[in-house]
Amino acid sequence: MTGAAADGSRETDWLRLDPRTVLVRVVLFSGVLAGAALPVTFALAGPRPLWQAGAWVAAGVTLALLADIVAETVRLRRTRYRIGSERVELHTGLLVVQRRSLARERIRSADLTANPLQRALGLVKVRIGTGEHTGGSDSTLELDLVTRAEGERLRHELLARPAATPAAPDHDPSLATLDPRWIRYAPVSFLAPALGGAAAGAVMQVSEWFGAQGEVIDWIGDRFQDVSLPWMIVVLVLLATAAGAVGALGLWVEMWWNYRLEREPGGTLRVSRGLFTARSVSIEERRLRGIELVEPLGARAFGAARVDAVATGLVKDDADKHADLKSLLPAAERPVADRVAALVLREPEPPTGAPLAAHPRAARTRRVRWALGSVLVPVAVLVLLGLLLTPVLLYVAAGCAAVLGPVAVLFALDAYRALGHGVSGAYLVTRSGTVRRATVALQRSGVIGWTVKQSYFQRRAGLLTLTATTAAGAGAYDILDAGRSQGLTFAAGAVPDLLTPFLEPVPTQEARSTEG
Repeated sequence: MTGAAADGSRETDWLRLDPRTVLVRVVLFSGVLAGAALPVTFALAGPRPLWQAGAWVAAGVTLALLADIVAETVRLRRTRYRIGSERVELHTGLLVVQRRSLARERIRSADLTANPLQRALGLVKVRIGTGEHTGGSDSTLELDLVTRAEGERLRHELLARPAATPAAPDHDPSLATLDPRWIRYAPVSFLAPALGGAAAGAVMQVSEWFGAQGEVIDWIGDRFQDVSLPWMIVVLVLLATAAGAVGALGLWVEMWWNYRLEREPGGTLRVSRGLFTARSVSIEERRLRGIELVEPLGARAFGAARVDAVATGLVKDDADKHADLKSLLPAAERPVADRVAALVLREPEPPTGAPLAAHPRAARTRRVRWALGSVLVPVAVLVLLGLLLTPVLLYVAAGCAAVLGPVAVLFALDAYRALGHGVSGAYLVTRSGTVRRATVALQRSGVIGWTVKQSYFQRRAGLLTLTATTAAGAGAYDILDAGRSQGLTFAAGAVPDLLTPFLEPVPTQEARSTEG
C-alpha cells in the first residue's frame, strides 16, 4: 500500500486473500475424497482383489489432490479485491477471470463465518451483500478467506453509517446472551425425529456399502423375536426418536453456543453464535420492518418461543444450510422472547404480547370440517379396500377413525384459538398456526398493499382472508378467516388511506330516506 493511496483515494489498493486459503480448500477437498474413496473401493472390489481396487482408488485420489492444489494456487494468484470510496471490487477465477463490483451505498450486510479448520488458522469468510433478491449472485461478494482481523475491519468499514441513529448511545449494547437452560427445548423440536430417521437410514446405507444389510436386519429381528410386530415398531420408533434427541442436542450446541445479540453503534443488530463454526450476522435496523415470534408445537408445549427478524434483504445462504440469517433468538421462555422483541424494536412493551381480536365462530367450524375431512378421506379409502380385499382393513379403518378423529378435532380447535389480529402502537399484529404458531408484529408503515381473498365457502360463512404485503420477510402475511366487516374495518384502520378508497360505504336507513 503506497503512501499516496493511504492519503487519498483507495482506488489503487488491491488486496489479496490469505495464502492459507489454498491449505484450507485442499484439506476440505481431501475430506470429500476420503468419504467417497471407501464406498468406491468396495464397489470396485467385486470383480477384482481388494488390494487392487484400493490401489486404483489411491492413485485417483492422489491425482485429484495434485490437480486441486494446482487449481487453488492459480485461483489464489488471480483473486484480488479492493474497497474503494464508491465501490467494492472483486476479481477472481480459475481459467476466466470474473470482475464483479458492488456500490458502497447499496451494501447492507457483511457477515462472517468460519468452520473449525478456518477458526484454528484464524481465518474467516466474508459475505458482502446488498440485501436484494436478484435470484443470482449479483447481489453478493464472497471473500474466501481473509484473516479475522481483516474480516472485522471490512465489516466495520462497510457497515459504517454516520449519523444513522440518534446521538444518544445505548448504555448496554447487549440485548441477549446465551442461557444454557435453553438447551432443554432442543429435543422437543421437529428436528429430533428427522435426525432419528436420518440416523436409521445412515445405518442401513453404511451396512449396504459393506454388504451387511441383511445381517443387520436379521440381528434386529433376533432382538425382537418374542415381541409382536406393533410393539417392535413402537420400540424402534422410540429408539430412533431418542437418537434424534441426542443429535438435536448436539446440533443446538454447535449452532447456538457463544450466542450473543447486541446493538452496535450506527444502528446495526449483530448476532454472533457457533461452537465449531463461528457465525456473525449483521442486520441494519433501518431494514427492520418487524418481528416474528415463532412457537413450534413442541416448544409451545413447554412455554417457549423463538424470535425472527422481519427485514428486507435477508436472502437464504444456500452454501450454509444452518445459516438462518433471520433468527435473532433461539427457542427461549416466552417472557424472554417478548422482552427481546421489545428491545429489538425499541418499544417499551412487546407488540407480540398485545391483546388480539378473536375471529368469528364460523372460522372454528371451517377448521373442524377440514380436520374431519382429512381423517375421513383415508378412512373411506380403507373401508372401500376392506370391502373389496380383506376385512382386516375394516378394523384398521375403525382404529384410524377412533384415534385420528379426536386428535384432528383438537388440532382444529387449537388452530382456531390461535387466530387473532390487532394493532399495537406502530405495529400491525397477526397470529395463526397450530403446528407452527407464528405471531407477526409488522410496522404499519411497512405495509405497501392489501390483498382481500374470499372463496365460495368463505362468502357463505361471512369470512375473508386479508394479506398484508410488504417488502420484508416473507413478503406477505395473512389474517386468516376474519369476519367480513371485521377484517375490512381493521385493514382500513391499521393502514389508513390504503384500502379506504376501494371500500363502498353501506348506506344507512337515514341516508336512504333522505334520498327518497
